Amino acid sequence: MAEAVTSATWEQEVLKAPGLVLVDFWAVWCGPCRMVAPIVDELSKEYEGKLKVVKLNTDENPDVAGKYRIMGIPTLMFFKNGQTVDQVVGAVPKAQLKTKVDALLAK
Repeated sequence: MAEAVTSATWEQEVLKAPGLVLVDFWAVWCGPCRMVAPIVDELSKEYEGKLKVVKLNTDENPDVAGKYRIMGIPTLMFFKNGQTVDQVVGAVPKAQLKTKVDALLAK
């Protein structure tokens, strides 16, 4: 299960985390976010030990969402060594996300 991060834990949990981190920017009222949530949870299990998966509620943490210019949700953003390396906006199929994760892990 993806753990929740907040403005207070962002730096420690995402920017200082070793390896690849997937951040799911979402909100409670967002239908496509609810569609992507089970896929994100599956990825967190399948890539356990290789990929850290966290969720950030954009309504509760607008400062972080604003810093990364999140205009549409869900936005799935990938970080490596504290830097943004890729992102996907909108609800996408699991296979597409797996391809992206595999490519980023191979770098």
